[in-house]
Amino acid sequence: QVQLVESGGGLVQAGGSLRVSCAASGRTFRPGVMGWFRQAPGKEREFVAAITWVAGIKYYSDSVKGRFTISRDNAKKTMYLQMNNLKPEETAVYYCAARAGNNVRTEVIDWGDWGQGTQVTVSS
Repeated sequence: QVQLVESGGGLVQAGGSLRVSCAASGRTFRPGVMGWFRQAPGKEREFVAAITWVAGIKYYSDSVKGRFTISRDNAKKTMYLQMNNLKPEETAVYYCAARAGNNVRTEVIDWGDWGQGTQVTVSS
């Protein structure tokens, strides 16, 4: 079983930066891909970014490309999301997820393991 724990959320002003982390544990932790999703109040959970665990290939949604950077530390089993120039509409709970295989999927249903989420609030 895989456990994913997010941290680093908080309150930031519009235009500011924040880095969230996802620490993984568990004997069966051998993901093909890890990713970040977010869910704003009253909205569906949406894909933000993903990274292949071995090769480190990165994928971003169009809305965050150029502002967010995903990375991982294989030795620490930790993934990061550096978020710059944040916007108020990006206020959401940010979730870490993992899936087997090396194909990136942007639909929630295709991801098997999830963290509990961390709140990111961007004030205007």
